[in-house]
Amino acid sequence: MGASSRRQFLKQSAAATAGMASWLSLGKAPAFAQKRELTFLSWNHFVPASDEELRKQAAEFGKQAGVSVRVDTIAHLQLPAKRAAEAQAQSGHDLLLTGGADPFLYENQLADVGDVIDDLGKKYGGWYPFAREGSHTGSGWRAIPWFWISFPATYNMTHLKKAGLEYPKTWDELLKHGKVLKKQGNPVGIPISHCADANTTFWSVTWCYGGKVLEADGKTPAINSAQTEKVIEWYKELYKDAMEPEVLSWDDASNNRFILSGKGSWIHNPISPYNAALAKQMPIADEINHHPSPAGPAGTHSAPPINSVAIWKFSKNIQLAKDFVKFLYQKENYDAWIVAANAFNHPPLKHFAEHPIWSKNPKFAMLPKEAEFAHERGWPAKPNAAVQLIQVNYILPDMVAKAINGMPTKRAIAWAEDQVKLAVQGKLETKGKA
Repeated sequence: MGASSRRQFLKQSAAATAGMASWLSLGKAPAFAQKRELTFLSWNHFVPASDEELRKQAAEFGKQAGVSVRVDTIAHLQLPAKRAAEAQAQSGHDLLLTGGADPFLYENQLADVGDVIDDLGKKYGGWYPFAREGSHTGSGWRAIPWFWISFPATYNMTHLKKAGLEYPKTWDELLKHGKVLKKQGNPVGIPISHCADANTTFWSVTWCYGGKVLEADGKTPAINSAQTEKVIEWYKELYKDAMEPEVLSWDDASNNRFILSGKGSWIHNPISPYNAALAKQMPIADEINHHPSPAGPAGTHSAPPINSVAIWKFSKNIQLAKDFVKFLYQKENYDAWIVAANAFNHPPLKHFAEHPIWSKNPKFAMLPKEAEFAHERGWPAKPNAAVQLIQVNYILPDMVAKAINGMPTKRAIAWAEDQVKLAVQGKLETKGKA
């Protein structure tokens, strides 16, 4: 190498070193480095526009951060197997949609996100209590609550008005109203079958009557109680005097069809039937309204679906993933996501519940307040593998169905207690999906 070549080489090397130092001081990657990719595994949202908005925000974050962001969505029933496969392989996505017991089942494989929880909580009015129930494990925060789906009561105002009734404030009142409404030709409907809604309503009713399925330790069965007996007798009477036999075979779309048919007067369900009626310009949309999930002797409690975001420990982009979640939670971004889902996505942070989408439509106004009564399935126990097995094997609706079909109440409860014990021991064979 000649003298002039050496001088040129040294000058270029010095410039490159200075350039690298400036990139490092800014915390950015040099332009010639390979572009990083951040990946997020989510579900196919029930409101497709919600996924479109998520991908739009992911692209914007990628542009600002100088990285590529890929959002993959799959059917929600495929997520458990996909999570398990990634955990086993120790590779896959950086972020993933979680819920229920997932932060506990994968506790040792998920990154701690307590710093994100603290930061967002301080900025946006604090987290609702259920946020801690589902995402804070024995070793800390293993997920960031993302959104929940309000589970109020949906009813036909015309049918109740014709019967001279206000909407029911309690489950006991629903039973009394239901008897009148069925005689009028407009029964009420709660599924007692192998569907997610059947689980949701059973947890709510049981808690409202002071019952529980597990003790707080998550290991001791607590279903065999006087409170559970009351709940089953309530279900039996509601089934006989206020509902139709079809509820024993309903799927998750059946109660929607029931209320939209014009025959049904009341269901325990999210706002999806009303939104469907609006989208299809069905006249019955004018007759449908919502009211808070009913209360019981032990107060108001509900078990809505609660979703969170977690970050795998094996991710090489943990800090970037945390920054992406914070970006999604910037007020203008989260607000746009609420609007995209037409009020279906509910925030676990209190300040976001003030969005005008709920106050503008009187039929949505009470929905965010349902967060004050929400619990994770299994409460007062934390979500765990046993709760998942209780859910996916439909032990709770099956117990009710057995009693309705003639099995003595105490015997039906004893059967359920045995099943809960097997769930705790991990010996139940999964029969379905929750």
